[in-house]
Amino acid sequence: MTSDLATIAQRLTAPAPATRLDTPDGVRRRRVVVGVFLVIGAVILGFSLSAEPGAASFVPMTVGLAATWLIGGFLSGPIHLGGFGWRSGGSASVGGATVLGLVVGLAVGAAFVVGALITREIPALASLVSEVLAFRDEGSLILITAITLGNGLAEEIFFRGAVYSAVQKHRPMIWSTVLYALVTLASGNVMLGFAAVILGSVCAVLRRSTDGVLAPICTHVVWGAIVLFCLPPIFG
Repeated sequence: MTSDLATIAQRLTAPAPATRLDTPDGVRRRRVVVGVFLVIGAVILGFSLSAEPGAASFVPMTVGLAATWLIGGFLSGPIHLGGFGWRSGGSASVGGATVLGLVVGLAVGAAFVVGALITREIPALASLVSEVLAFRDEGSLILITAITLGNGLAEEIFFRGAVYSAVQKHRPMIWSTVLYALVTLASGNVMLGFAAVILGSVCAVLRRSTDGVLAPICTHVVWGAIVLFCLPPIFG
């Protein structure tokens, strides 16, 4: 048991064995595609979250944003799922990466719930969070849930897939997180930017340790579901 825990800790704090690297041509292609789609995504995000809750343009723009991240991610080059091994001597697997992502998503989501309980006591910060959560109460909850979780999946394919690979030899954990936070700040909401730094950093660690986007996707989707359903009652 002790050796298994040591193995897990080691694998979480180091690059995945046999991490795949793009060719120089592949890197150049990713950087061009990433640059173009970063601008497009930031513009769409800025308009979508600056709209009034209930605005007719909100759903089309958020769907368009998810499409932007997905198209940009897959146009940049191969996107790998990755794998993770839980036991000493065991090989990395897609199932292991899935479980890792789910567990980390629950942990990060729980931390955000605790943070929300503190934040609601600070009026200036609470109002910023409430501005974002207001979109949750507009329209079909099923539709809003699908959009939220779908955007989480798309963001991971782009930022932990395309962006990470585009800068893989130049501190990819830092740059993928910084760019993710800067694009998120296009919404004009500081609290969203703060959340992006925390979530982006965690997902970048998972990307490095699994050499793929599956674990980050699972974490992001679980975190998104927790935020969507647990935070509104806290700030209600």
